[in-house]
Amino acid sequence: MAILHAQKVEMTPIVLEGQNLGKYRILEPLGRGGMAQVYKAYHPQLDRYVAIKILRSDLVEDAEFLARFRREARAVAALRHPHIVQIYDFDVQDDLYYMVMELLEGDTLKAYLNTLRVRGERLHLGEIVRIFTDVLDGLSYAHGEGIIHRDLKPANIMLSRHGQAVLTDFGIAQIVGGTQYTVAGALMGTLNYMAPEQGMDGHCDVRSDIYSLGIAYFEALTGTVPFDADTPLAILMKHINDPLPMPRRYDPNIPEPFERVALKALAKRADDRYQTAASMAEALNDAAQEAGIPIPEKINLPQVIGTPSARSAGVAVFSGAARQQIRDASFASGDTDITTGRTPSHKRINGGELLSKSKTIFSPPPGLTDVPRQNVRKAVLLSVAGFVIANMLMLWVSGIFGWKIFGHLWPLELVAVGILLAALMSSLPSAWLLIPGGIVLGNGILFSYYALSGLWQHWTFLWPLEPLLIAISIIAPFLLYHRGTAGLWLTRRIGNTLIILSGIVFIVSLSIGILTR
Repeated sequence: MAILHAQKVEMTPIVLEGQNLGKYRILEPLGRGGMAQVYKAYHPQLDRYVAIKILRSDLVEDAEFLARFRREARAVAALRHPHIVQIYDFDVQDDLYYMVMELLEGDTLKAYLNTLRVRGERLHLGEIVRIFTDVLDGLSYAHGEGIIHRDLKPANIMLSRHGQAVLTDFGIAQIVGGTQYTVAGALMGTLNYMAPEQGMDGHCDVRSDIYSLGIAYFEALTGTVPFDADTPLAILMKHINDPLPMPRRYDPNIPEPFERVALKALAKRADDRYQTAASMAEALNDAAQEAGIPIPEKINLPQVIGTPSARSAGVAVFSGAARQQIRDASFASGDTDITTGRTPSHKRINGGELLSKSKTIFSPPPGLTDVPRQNVRKAVLLSVAGFVIANMLMLWVSGIFGWKIFGHLWPLELVAVGILLAALMSSLPSAWLLIPGGIVLGNGILFSYYALSGLWQHWTFLWPLEPLLIAISIIAPFLLYHRGTAGLWLTRRIGNTLIILSGIVFIVSLSIGILTR
């Protein structure tokens, strides 16, 4: 099943409004996300209104899904906590898999933050502490029961009219994605809120949830998420490589203790974050006390006018033959993106397998889970400084001694640029820089040979090296990218190797050029 706007797809949908799904009468759509559609429904025997979440059937076609659905739904339904939405029931009818949960009255944290953004306002600091300590209380309980959320974000935090923050969508990412997909396959979570290790190799634990909640906390403080870009890959790379912007850069009035909580929750390395939800909640309370911010007993926020926005007409469920015609599975990528490059994990080569196949220095170590970035700014500055200094030295030597170094050492300019690109490639690390870096550096080495030897006629039999160089430089980044974390590790090794190789070529060529002046 998939949920789309009917007017956007020319097919006949199954319209559920007014239909019965098990014991429940479907009344109206409430909202949708990347994994499911939510409807308001009525149970006549119990005289109770409920919310029914129907999973997209185009995401649940693997043979093991039914067993996983029942196992995970049963575990989530066993959770009993005031800050976690209560699951009443779960079942499957035809090809529609659904979960029945309590119907909460209120608005999501996402709706509040969007409204405040439009008004140019921020949540009161006391309200922020109340909201996130409520959420952390529920999260601590769920973690104690062995359940990781995997998709924490403001859209999954409901602010009820009873003054409580309630977590929703527990277990949905696990039910849909299971454990057989990784970043090389499905991205179980929302990229703007995804922990680096979750995006790189699909690894999730308690600290991944804390990172995601830390992003939501950062957004509540500043009005914006810390990492955003035009493409999913760019967002993911920012989580991995970019330093966290300081919250007080957005708003100098944010107390320093509140900023410290964000910095620790959003550490790149999981070991540097809060190790439990309870410890983050304690840090929030301490920050409020240190800053003299009173914490309300209950959340006291007005209802957001005009929500929920997802109640617009034309929402429908597509299944059966109609489902096969669906071309775009990322219609709700703004909420949850689980469709990027889906590939089963049995096709993924992990670090241990690579180590067993090769004993070279380019074999990633077993258990590799993180590839921290190097100091990019330092790499750029050193490379540019080396480029400028080398040119100044050659210019100085040529001017004083009259040596025409530039006349036959001009290919070293290409080698110097190649060193800069290789340094960036290693520091980020980014395999895509191998495309320009490999081509520029390879041509610099070839031309250095021709210029120093004067044997330009060798081009007649060495020309096949040029298309081979271009092909390797283009194909290699794709192979490295599809190896996930191991590919990033290899990218760094290759970048360092290119720096050493090009440095040797530069020094040797310069020495020969001076000696044969």
